[in-house]
Amino acid sequence: MKTKQIITLIKIASWVIFIGLCIQLGAILLSGIISLFGNPEASNNLYLGLDLSELYEFSKKYYLHVLSLLITVTSLKAYLFYLVIKIFMKIDFDQPFTKTIASIISSISYVALWAGLIAYLANGYCKWLLKKGAVFSLDWGNSEFLFMAGIIFIIAFIFKRGVQIQLENDLTI
Repeated sequence: MKTKQIITLIKIASWVIFIGLCIQLGAILLSGIISLFGNPEASNNLYLGLDLSELYEFSKKYYLHVLSLLITVTSLKAYLFYLVIKIFMKIDFDQPFTKTIASIISSISYVALWAGLIAYLANGYCKWLLKKGAVFSLDWGNSEFLFMAGIIFIIAFIFKRGVQIQLENDLTI
């Protein structure tokens, strides 16, 4: 496949993932609000079979904490893909090394780092809750976010250096 076709497919995939994450976030928010203020049975299926009903019965406070962490991590995931879409909107493939693109890539690395750290804390919190007797299962994916943040940070550094080199080349011509 040609490069332009691959880039178009990546753009479409980014939009699909972004929209999917926004729908997931909205469903978790709505189900969480309904479970807290209306019908506690909504905690049985927050989103695609995510069942936190036993945690809800164990403690509403802990349920609210886990729900808040889940909403935060899902929000950060959606924001990551928003930033990816923003790159595709702003990039010029004739001169890709711009301060704007480098800044967006840096932002992606920081958002991924925050998502990883919050997921790491959430994972520890859930393990602590399991020791207290709460029964539920959640995969936060914290190590994947931290690994991704490291890789993207390196790419952001390379892009910043590319901006400097491109600027120097523009000045010498």
